Amino acid sequence: MKRPLRTLFYGLKHEHSAGKLLTLSKMKDDFEIVAVADDRARTTPSYRADPLPLDGLKIVGEAEALTIRDIDVVFIEVANNDLMDIARIYAKRGVPMHCDKPCGETMGPYREVVEMCRRKNLPMQMGYMFRANPGVRFCHRAVREGWLGDIVHIEADMNHDYGDDSYQKYVGTFKGGILYNLGCHLIDMILPMMEGELVRATNVTGTANGDGPDCLNRCASLLEWPGATALIRSCSRVPGGLPHRRLRIDGTKGTIDLCPIERFDGEHLALDLTLSEAAGGYAAGRQTVDLGVQTDRYMDQLRELAETVRGEKSNPNDMYDHDLRVHEITLEACGYDKR
Repeated sequence: MKRPLRTLFYGLKHEHSAGKLLTLSKMKDDFEIVAVADDRARTTPSYRADPLPLDGLKIVGEAEALTIRDIDVVFIEVANNDLMDIARIYAKRGVPMHCDKPCGETMGPYREVVEMCRRKNLPMQMGYMFRANPGVRFCHRAVREGWLGDIVHIEADMNHDYGDDSYQKYVGTFKGGILYNLGCHLIDMILPMMEGELVRATNVTGTANGDGPDCLNRCASLLEWPGATALIRSCSRVPGGLPHRRLRIDGTKGTIDLCPIERFDGEHLALDLTLSEAAGGYAAGRQTVDLGVQTDRYMDQLRELAETVRGEKSNPNDMYDHDLRVHEITLEACGYDKR
């Protein structure tokens, strides 16, 4: 009988910390949270609107957390620009980790941590929350198996309408604005569907009407690969919010339109598939593909982490290079120097 992994949950300032704690509370057969490291005294810019589900958990300061050695896995959920400092500590210690995103406004610290994990064959799962999404996995399969022909254009957005004035100012603390904070999810989805090396990234970083010039909450980037383009965008002032987030893929033999990308309202997730000829068991023409009801954003991905740490699945070594490329393209898309 398997035992739950002894888990240190390091950080409460990340925007995903509350959601991850809720998911872990449903996975007691896989994870036992032995302590939660409270980083809320840090002054690093952050934003977290959701209440923290801390009942019954042992809360410790960061100094005490760093003395806890008997753990199987660490979840790193500090503020974005503190992530690599903590990840480096646990990579040196050889502790498997789930590390949230994005990975820093320069490439060097993240590359250092990834290469440390690669040398040790250490699982380092990045918190790109759509990796286990059934709609995104369907899209990847369709592209991989050639149902859509050659990909010519992808459009994806992470628009939303949550966040008070402090959120608008928070995303403005990043040079790349809201696209730096959220666009990495889109690039993680898009990259497996593109061939070759990125040719060019054209970035637009701006502010929604009515917000101050330092908010940087209206951003987009046009990414060009040989033979294909991708437009990614994000704005925090778009009515409808999460239900309107979209991934659309256009190929020479078909299209997929996944909107919304995810939903947790009890209704079925679905996508629109159009094929010029039958493929993958689907008929030519336009049809709706029912992907079932989603119940949790993170659970399937975290279950994969647990299986990897326990040795039930091999550590996906190809993900080190993929994750490095995702962050490199994120920096390019957001107007940073990628070095």
